[in-house]
Amino acid sequence: MLVVDDEIMNIELLKAYLEEKYDVVTAINGKDALELVPYEKPDIILLDVMMPDINGYQVCETLKADSEHKFIPVIMVTALSGRDDWIAGIEAGADEFLTKPVNKMELLTRITSLLKLKKMHYDLLAERDKLDLQNKIRSVLTQIIPTLLRTLPAEQKSIVIHQMINMVVEAILENTDPESDVIGIECIGDICCQIINQLGADFESEMKAEGNSVFTIHGNTCPWGKEEAQLNPILCTLSRGIFSRILDIYGQDMEVDVLETMGNGDEQCTFQFVKIDY
Repeated sequence: MLVVDDEIMNIELLKAYLEEKYDVVTAINGKDALELVPYEKPDIILLDVMMPDINGYQVCETLKADSEHKFIPVIMVTALSGRDDWIAGIEAGADEFLTKPVNKMELLTRITSLLKLKKMHYDLLAERDKLDLQNKIRSVLTQIIPTLLRTLPAEQKSIVIHQMINMVVEAILENTDPESDVIGIECIGDICCQIINQLGADFESEMKAEGNSVFTIHGNTCPWGKEEAQLNPILCTLSRGIFSRILDIYGQDMEVDVLETMGNGDEQCTFQFVKIDY
């Protein structure tokens, strides 16, 4: 959370209200605030209006005009209370307007409400992006497979499948948090599920301790659609290839065995991840 005010006393009071629940970063003028936002990435901003260099309205307008920051909620916290001041705040893009002296409970309630709305907004964007990704990949693959693979000689089919796998994995990884770290083999199964589930699957990872078997991934919702997979069982090969590609990306010495697939008429899909012995 970023608190912006040119009066130290006001900053200290707001910090005292907020620090029990939130991490608070402060700025004493609008210029510092605009420089801090890209680095601190605050979830919400409390912004004074009357500041000497750039006033709060200008800071808010600048943030709301930036595609990366326009959805950060901004609460104007100011001594100004006239109707025109409220209108100016709304026109600048402010999400809330609180008048000093600020009531602690009112402030915390407004913050909680705005953070809930922000989460709902990003959840909707993520769901939209997920559906767009699914539709894009499925559309491309269902056009390529029937028209192209059936006419290709066997030696070229593996090349096309490899290219499709790379295309799918790269497209999905664009929507995957690049800062998520994989620590230990227990995490790679979750990563595989996270990635394949972006295509509409409902797969889960289960750790094993049988021989060389590390874990299995299984589920009864096919990423390609059950009927489509039965028409084109090669899509199941594509699923296996995606998992193998993920193992390569994260440097895991494992291979993937296919135990069951809905494309072959089974009730569920099951993939076994086996440690490679050298």
